[in-house]
Amino acid sequence: MRLPGSRHRFAGPLVGLGLLALTAGVTASATAADGAAHAGARIVDGAGHTIGWARLTEDASGQLHLNVQVAGLAPGRHGVHLHAIGRCVGPAFVSAGGHHNPLGAEHGLDNPAGAHAGDLPNLTVNGAGRGHLDAISHHATLSAGPVSLLDADGSAIVIHANEDDQVTNPTGNSGARIACGVIEAG
Repeated sequence: MRLPGSRHRFAGPLVGLGLLALTAGVTASATAADGAAHAGARIVDGAGHTIGWARLTEDASGQLHLNVQVAGLAPGRHGVHLHAIGRCVGPAFVSAGGHHNPLGAEHGLDNPAGAHAGDLPNLTVNGAGRGHLDAISHHATLSAGPVSLLDADGSAIVIHANEDDQVTNPTGNSGARIACGVIEAG
């Protein structure tokens, strides 16, 4: 299916989500008229098939708002993290490097010594294989600075096979990387 006014063609599990029209704009302008910074990612599985998208917006107060939509994953809770390098070479996505952690923190949102700038809440996938995450990060930004996701080597969003326990270094026991998206600003 081709989107009106778009050269992009999308098919597969996203059609069932009713989110098809939103995937064309996953890479938006870096700064909108309202002063907010925007970025996005097309999320692919290990075979390179598009399974979802992520939308990131940094508001005027510096908070990073993330919206993630996926389809075709195993039901349950999955760790999802912002990774240090903007490369997603499947099937294992090791090219994305470790978690975005420029300040050398510990892992996990529940870790009293944490968290990595790339730590996020778990993504919950329903019985039909669809997942959605809305989260706010106070640890990463899109604007220039030491915790920016849009640094020289970029960043990626990675979904893991298992739930993140939010305390164990270095990945919260979240298991293999099963999906990845390069974060891009327009």
